[in-house]
Amino acid sequence: MARILVVGAGFAGHFAAMTLSAELKKKGLLVEHKITVISRQPKFTYIPSLIWVGIGKMNVEKTQFELSTVYKKLNVHFMVGKVFEVHPDEKYVVAETENGKNEKVSYDYLIMATGPFLNFAATPGLGPDKGYTYSVCTPDHATHTAKRYLELVKELQSGKTANVVIGTGHGTCTCQGAAIEYLFNVHNDLESRGLRDKVNLTWLSNEPRLGDLGIDGVETKRGDSILTSEEIVTELFKTYHINWEVKSHVYNISESLIQYETLEGEKKEKAFDFAMLLPPFKGQPIKYFAADGSDITEKVCNPAGFVKVDAVYGKAYPQLDGPDWPKTYQSPVYAEIFAAGIAFAPPGPLSLPQKSPNDTIIAPSPPRTGFTSELCGHAAALNIIDMIEGRKPSHSSSMAETAGVCVASMHNRMFTGKAMIIGIYPVARNRSVYPPYGRDFKNNIVDIGLSGAWFKKMLHHLFLYKLQAKPFWSKLP
Repeated sequence: MARILVVGAGFAGHFAAMTLSAELKKKGLLVEHKITVISRQPKFTYIPSLIWVGIGKMNVEKTQFELSTVYKKLNVHFMVGKVFEVHPDEKYVVAETENGKNEKVSYDYLIMATGPFLNFAATPGLGPDKGYTYSVCTPDHATHTAKRYLELVKELQSGKTANVVIGTGHGTCTCQGAAIEYLFNVHNDLESRGLRDKVNLTWLSNEPRLGDLGIDGVETKRGDSILTSEEIVTELFKTYHINWEVKSHVYNISESLIQYETLEGEKKEKAFDFAMLLPPFKGQPIKYFAADGSDITEKVCNPAGFVKVDAVYGKAYPQLDGPDWPKTYQSPVYAEIFAAGIAFAPPGPLSLPQKSPNDTIIAPSPPRTGFTSELCGHAAALNIIDMIEGRKPSHSSSMAETAGVCVASMHNRMFTGKAMIIGIYPVARNRSVYPPYGRDFKNNIVDIGLSGAWFKKMLHHLFLYKLQAKPFWSKLP
């Protein structure tokens, strides 16, 4: 019997567990092997819809479901707990369970799909818990943000004006797409309430250029010309009267003032009444120990705490290309360990990394969320099945070989809604296959309209249906 352990139940971990259950059942092997999932939370949250929760347009319960119900159906053992140690030589993890006790869980194969540690502490004053800004990264954060946002709406209705800042709260942040989606929703919500003229709205980001989104932007063909995401977003910002400041590192936040440094090294300040700034990510605080008790975390993980996999590490950004991105998500140190989603260490950034004259890093980290997380979790699960059946891992889901889809809501309305659809192929530029840009223009899309709003809503319901393992879920994309 093989004991397969999945740590984390976000997009990557949950879909990996679903894939393991479905594939082993198909082969008649599910009763012979044990699948266990350990998650810090008892519920799955569809994170993309927290954008709507954060402006009071959706109740958080509509983004969630109980994991235990799904895993019971899939014959997957489920534990709510926080893994804080991995002992790969002896093949077990240590988790703090709901009752506060530490429990050993043994494995033969391990998928680390822990998601990010939200590093609000990287910037003094950042975050809703110990700082002065808001977030839409978790259900609690989004609910808290909606409460303050709706308070702001009442203040505006009473005749006040406000400075609103939305973006990233550190020079190494990722997920710019989520922040810009929140920005557009705030703009359109205020406009529909007749309050937009009372708000000075600013986008503050570490992107190297507007529309970069941490993915080095997108190019698409329109007739005989090439249209870029920078051109599209710039035009939108001008139309919506949104101010912007990119290439910026936020280094301190007080009750009403954001201090940041530009790429040129200039120190600036921006007053605010309401700010939603995303934090940088790092790996969960999990330690790895050898059989002799020595700490081998640096051997298994990169300095940020993400698990190293079958990528080519150490290349400078100009030399980094598609073949350097991981395919199987297998650890080069321990063959039975895989990492998926945000938990895996990328070989480098997608966007141009830069430093200010003060040696401050202003470089977006590569996003590895949503559909990308699902794909690599799926690949990791299939590769474990390969190993169980005596084969080498054969399933690839490289970000340089797969598509990325981002549907950024701009207005959540049935007949007047709007969303931006961004489709790129592949996510990581692969100039060895698609010179000179590294992407296939024929499969790149940037489009804005009502159909995008419907598509965004459809994805919400489709994913929640699929991830609850409802009838025919495995037939859905």
